[in-house]
Amino acid sequence: MPKFLGLLHATAATEAEEMPEAELFTKMGALMEEIVKAGVLLSTDGLKATKYGKRVIAENGDVRVVDGPFTESKELIASYALYQCKDMDEAVYWTKRFLDVLGTGTCEIRPIFDFEDFPADLFPADEAAKEATLREEMARNADKP
Repeated sequence: MPKFLGLLHATAATEAEEMPEAELFTKMGALMEEIVKAGVLLSTDGLKATKYGKRVIAENGDVRVVDGPFTESKELIASYALYQCKDMDEAVYWTKRFLDVLGTGTCEIRPIFDFEDFPADLFPADEAAKEATLREEMARNADKP
């Protein structure tokens, strides 16, 4: 089943670390429970403000690290949700539900590449098998406390 990454764009309020009302957490918790029980939500978290972040940039063989905040950026990300849906329409449905609870905001939804998306000459079976083994290890790592 295809996976989709939903990205909530940051706002001045999220960058200022303004917390929403407790009522929003309650409503959002109910929606998260519904999405999990539907078997759609694989992972989600809010992101701390960009002042806590770093950008690692590689250009012309040089790598540099830039400390946040990233005020020059037009579109920052405040949170993400990893969905597993039958198609983009279902991902849009759940994203609309999320924004209905949030009340305002902009989300971007991006399909995630899967093995089948790559031509066999670029991603042969032996490489796909290695990738599958690595992904199994990543899943085990994600389950560690």
